[in-house]
Amino acid sequence: MTTTVPDPSVLDDSVWCALTTHHAPLAEVHGAARRYRADVSRFSAFDPAVGDADPQAWDDLATLAGPGGTIIQKSVRPEVEPPEGWTVLVSAAGLQMVLTDPERLHGGPAREQDPSLVTRDLTDKDVDAMVALVALTDPGPFEARTIEMGRYLGTFAGDRLVAMAGERVRLTGYTEISAVCTHPDAQGRGLATALVRTVGAGIAERGEIPFLNVRTENDRARELYERLGFTVRTPFRFRAVRRVAPTD
Repeated sequence: MTTTVPDPSVLDDSVWCALTTHHAPLAEVHGAARRYRADVSRFSAFDPAVGDADPQAWDDLATLAGPGGTIIQKSVRPEVEPPEGWTVLVSAAGLQMVLTDPERLHGGPAREQDPSLVTRDLTDKDVDAMVALVALTDPGPFEARTIEMGRYLGTFAGDRLVAMAGERVRLTGYTEISAVCTHPDAQGRGLATALVRTVGAGIAERGEIPFLNVRTENDRARELYERLGFTVRTPFRFRAVRRVAPTD
């Protein structure tokens, strides 16, 4: 567990901080803009010292996105409309939650282990199954190489992946829990809860604090995470924007 609480202000710019620290090897960089490699994640960020009101920063991002490219942004600050040449595809509200009561993450009533289920670390051989489960359940953005961002755990019923959770954005002192999802046929068995507990415990063992994001309207997920010891830190907005491709 952590002995010194890291600076929580880094969570205001979690993607930027990740791409300049632990996830720098996964970054593409141009001027004041950074993004993950397209096959890893569509998340991008501007240098906080510049911000998204600077037209040059958007030009830098356009170089990274490419014509017709789509990227995803998260911000705890008021949204700035993108300049001409960009289209907003999705804009939605979310809540950033941080683990503040580790005892609740580790505690809880024990469930009888279903002998037909096996939980293990996911590997490259599981990527097709991971992508298929995400497509079915829509827990958030997920790409073919998202698995490179951190540790992912999955629960299997025979050869079928029925639940998973893992680590996404990682920055100094904090790691995000993401891709929490369960196949509709396996819901109501506490599988996602168990995976969040295990992934969160692994993050804490490194001396880091788990955090996660939840859609504002998803009361069920927010209440679950609160029972596991997470507290809402701040609201934020996330949006997908596309660089308009030139026409002939």
